[in-house]
Amino acid sequence: MPTQLETLNQQIIQCRKCPRLVAWREEVARVKRRAYIHEDYWGKPVPGFGDENAKILVVGLAPGAHGSNRTGRQFTGDASGGFLFPALYKAGFASQAEAWSRSDGLRLNNMYITASGRCAPPDNKPTLEELNACQPYLEQELKIINPKVIVCLGRIAFERILKIYEIRDSRYRFSHGVHYQLPTANWVLCSYHPSQQNTATKKLTVQMFDAIWEKAKELIDRN
Repeated sequence: MPTQLETLNQQIIQCRKCPRLVAWREEVARVKRRAYIHEDYWGKPVPGFGDENAKILVVGLAPGAHGSNRTGRQFTGDASGGFLFPALYKAGFASQAEAWSRSDGLRLNNMYITASGRCAPPDNKPTLEELNACQPYLEQELKIINPKVIVCLGRIAFERILKIYEIRDSRYRFSHGVHYQLPTANWVLCSYHPSQQNTATKKLTVQMFDAIWEKAKELIDRN
């Protein structure tokens, strides 16, 4: 019998709520990038993945057109994942430092990775309406997993978590490395997104990112 997360992920994969995103993700999967011309693109909403008993939930933005939209797994097959998974491996959350396909053997330990939006958006910019349409999936993941720590990769993920928990306190501000305790007694931890735009410019360095995962481990044990 499928677990609650497996059932939810099947619902996510079949979602066609947002016409603009459906058209874009399917066009990208049909046209393809020359480097991947012989690959079968996923071209559907990308579900979360990882340890179903995780104490840490990682929330990103949305699939990359030729990354997750191609491979069908969060942060897999693009530069963002190329920065993320070595850090997770070093911190003990991932079984390996590379992620290229759903069949590469990667396993997550005590961590589940998901996103604010599940479909690749044009220019990597989902609209507010599209994020709102996707929000119930994230709400269900939070309810099922009940993580001790939520790591938000980027401002949009952080704002989405505040919206879900109905937090309108101006003291909750996004900044790399800050953390806050939520009313539910779990923690939210902020990081710059590991996009190429941030990593290539050194806005986010390896050392800064490593510190995030060490802080996440520390927060697991806090009251």
